[in-house]
Amino acid sequence: MDDHGESATLCAGLSGALTEFGHRLMARVYYADTDFSGVVYHARYLEFFERGRSDYLRLAGVHHTELAEGKHGEKIIWVVRRMEIDFRGSARMDDVLTIETRTEDISGARIFMAQQLKRGGEVLVEARVEAAIIGENGRPRRFPKEWIAAFMPKANQ
Repeated sequence: MDDHGESATLCAGLSGALTEFGHRLMARVYYADTDFSGVVYHARYLEFFERGRSDYLRLAGVHHTELAEGKHGEKIIWVVRRMEIDFRGSARMDDVLTIETRTEDISGARIFMAQQLKRGGEVLVEARVEAAIIGENGRPRRFPKEWIAAFMPKANQ
């Protein structure tokens, strides 16, 4: 069935957008995201934040599938090493949320990111994430210089 070019239009915003500070992604809360009371279940916020980080990487040119397939030399995997979360408010079914992600620092094999999940202008959840990249052998790998440029654009000015 011909989609008359609609797929390109629909996919254009699917990964959110790079911004001056990092990345922004919109997401709707569905029934499956909530507990019996219609409030987002606390563990689902981890999934919203993961989508924000993954799409940030994708738009910055770092694709999980290419890394896992070893297209850049050896197989590389991203791992979350540490996460701090502050719950300030609750999202509910049908809310439209904004997930904002920015890089705070990159050091060796580690990247430190700050994330906020908002409903309109209200911050509902904040997270600080320490992630790392590791090789096939499970040992840390240094961030490639071109990635530092992509994730720390302010540092390059």
